Amino acid sequence: MLAHLKTGRRLFVAILAMASNGFSGAQTPTPAPGQLQQAAREISTGELQQAEKNLSGVLRSNPGDYRAIDLMGVIRVLQHNEASAQQMFIEVTKAKPDFAPGHAHLGLLYLRMNRPDDAIPELREALKLDPRRADAADALVHILRDRAQTASQQGDLNSALTMLIEARTYAPANPDVLFQFGVVALKQSLIDDAIQAFEKALAVRKDDPFTMFYLGYALMDEGKFEDARRQFARYVDLRPDDPSGYGALGMALAGLGRPDQARAQFVRSVTLDPKQSESFYQLGLLDLDAGDYAAAQQHLQQAIEIKPSDAATLAAMGRVDFEQKHYPEAIDHLQQAIGQDASLEEAHYYLGLTFARMGRKPESDDQLSLAAQLEEQRKARGRQVLRLREPNGASPSSK
Repeated sequence: MLAHLKTGRRLFVAILAMASNGFSGAQTPTPAPGQLQQAAREISTGELQQAEKNLSGVLRSNPGDYRAIDLMGVIRVLQHNEASAQQMFIEVTKAKPDFAPGHAHLGLLYLRMNRPDDAIPELREALKLDPRRADAADALVHILRDRAQTASQQGDLNSALTMLIEARTYAPANPDVLFQFGVVALKQSLIDDAIQAFEKALAVRKDDPFTMFYLGYALMDEGKFEDARRQFARYVDLRPDDPSGYGALGMALAGLGRPDQARAQFVRSVTLDPKQSESFYQLGLLDLDAGDYAAAQQHLQQAIEIKPSDAATLAAMGRVDFEQKHYPEAIDHLQQAIGQDASLEEAHYYLGLTFARMGRKPESDDQLSLAAQLEEQRKARGRQVLRLREPNGASPSSK
């Protein structure tokens, strides 16, 4: 609601500009009637009474002049008489269906009235008739971004992606649209599309840290860990107080096979914020790889205390139990992990191994078979999807 109200206030300025340019563009007769030109100038300078007087004179001699009715509707908007303006703009679109300003003005008015469902078709029609109308394009992009954000938050990533693809047709170089599209594409594992969108956004807004952060994750998903490291290094330079940046930098360093440097970044992350469960989880993985099961158990337990239902952390704890031959505990942790995420290949694999160690062959075979199926599915996807973590603080572009 607040976003629509802010857009409504911007509409005042947009319509004022439209009025002063009301007779420019391919659809306007040349030369335009002097009274209409004069009325448009008067609207742009705030002389609404004089403009209305001139337009009334035009309509007395030509009651069906759709351009005069359209400008009269603009005056009604500026007078905050939305109901009257709506009637006038509807009359214009019916009398002259191919008059782009009428559809644009009606769509913008609907947006001002917080009626985006009604605004969308009018704005689309205006752009179909005149693709150069920046006012209609900006408003439609605003609505599409707002709806895509809601759809994404509700988990409907397909709808969010569809709306952002349309938004990009109207604003192909808009860094906010590119950023939002990149985030949704990344969550959909459309990594190449995400990388291209983030890189285009950075070409426009070179020092945007949030775009760097998400680009780094996309690059890691592609296995380009050095490129990702550079993005995260730039990010922490710009936002040195964000612990998630050091956690992400640690992940890139771990991917480069530099565990000691990675550990230093994870430690820095949890020092800044002891609630960084992802960094504790990553420290546990480093401990596991080093064979330090006591340290791994400690770090993973800290991650679980912060985020008890995290499937990957529970699976890693199950692996620690397995390596220490604590098989009942391993089964408990691994089954909890599967309960949270049945697609977790590692959890099924280690649960199968644990059942085998306990002599429970049928259950072991079932779990190892599931792990093999999930591995095949992962290979078919062509990549291992990373655990995407948001940076601390919301990006202005994503609001």
